[in-house]
Amino acid sequence: MSARKVDHLLIGGGLASANCAHWLRQAGADGEVLLVGREPDPPYNRPNCSKGYLQRKEGREEAYFRPNDWWEEQRIELLTRTTVRALDLGSRTATLSSNEEVSFDRALLATGANVRRLNVEGCELDRIYYLRTLGNADAILAGVEDAEEVVVIGGSYIGCEVAASLTLIGKRCTIVMQEQKTLERSFGARAGNFFQELLESHGVTVHGGDELERFAGESRVSKVITRGGLQLAAGAVVVGAGVTPDVQLARSAGLTIGELGGVRCSARLESSTTGVFAAGDICEYDAPVHGGAPVRIEHWDVAFNQGKTAALNMLGNAVPHEEVPYFFSDLADWGGFEYVGPAYQWDEEIVRGSMDDGSFTNWYLQDGVVKGALAVGRSDDLEHARRLIVDGSPLADSAKSRLADPSADLGGVLL
Repeated sequence: MSARKVDHLLIGGGLASANCAHWLRQAGADGEVLLVGREPDPPYNRPNCSKGYLQRKEGREEAYFRPNDWWEEQRIELLTRTTVRALDLGSRTATLSSNEEVSFDRALLATGANVRRLNVEGCELDRIYYLRTLGNADAILAGVEDAEEVVVIGGSYIGCEVAASLTLIGKRCTIVMQEQKTLERSFGARAGNFFQELLESHGVTVHGGDELERFAGESRVSKVITRGGLQLAAGAVVVGAGVTPDVQLARSAGLTIGELGGVRCSARLESSTTGVFAAGDICEYDAPVHGGAPVRIEHWDVAFNQGKTAALNMLGNAVPHEEVPYFFSDLADWGGFEYVGPAYQWDEEIVRGSMDDGSFTNWYLQDGVVKGALAVGRSDDLEHARRLIVDGSPLADSAKSRLADPSADLGGVLL
């Protein structure tokens, strides 16, 4: 017999659970809502970790999803520093790390992801950091205090944002990455070159087409050695090697895990067990926007919006998650971008505006169909991009010409 019972159990202390709790109350849920998270902080906006917070421009509470007193006002019980050790879906019972048992009617799994740690020679040395939490950001700031040279491993979102933020606070940063151009895997070589030149123009050194071989040092790292033969001085290292979805609890509970590594869900974000939903980094759902194909996306806006969809469906609605995934990034105060898609494959790129002038939209098409759009200084184009992605029709050559013409009106009828 469980010690207590709740109507809605939200497992995971990130943004997906937080926004789910918010929308449960907004949509009229009266029952008990319990949110369980392993971090010491209440739910917060994780992008701040590599941006304003790492730049010392923002305080801790500025990253929080809501002020501390909001949770009590909304009658949402928040347990920090707590995990769910076991989940019995037959009896609908969760065992917490405090050994308390909680039974529930409906549950959300939003356990997020864990950083991918490198297993190379020297990886145990001090001053090698990974960034996922506010606590990680605190450790990085303390560790680079007396470091003149910081080496960043990885040239994607985290690597580029960290290099920009640490450069902004006075560190000399070097990026080592496998790809030839920063952010190339997401946006292609042409757009990747734009972002790389932006970083380099502010003093970041970039070594593309290379790979980490090992770290060197006595008790703390002092040098990064690459397979290409570089030996880079390093007072500290930050690794941005991606993440893996944290599906251990879901797997042990017997939920179906998909080919993309996430909890397999319907378009309504419901898992293989009725009344149990998933959201955020672990959610592998049938995406209407992508023709019903399963997708799993690791980004703030996706977790935020999936939290709302999950809440509405936990209350008995039949709402498919039809949001076009949106992404954003800021490279210090030098520039940023917005992106909708994602385009997993494309065979054509159309540039609207000018990369040389730093104001453009790069359209990604596959077989004439718009699959994604990257905007720098042209946010208004994204609404048209969403419309075209949802429609999924191949574009005629005349429509492609309009995409390329910054003076052409893209509104009104479908291209």
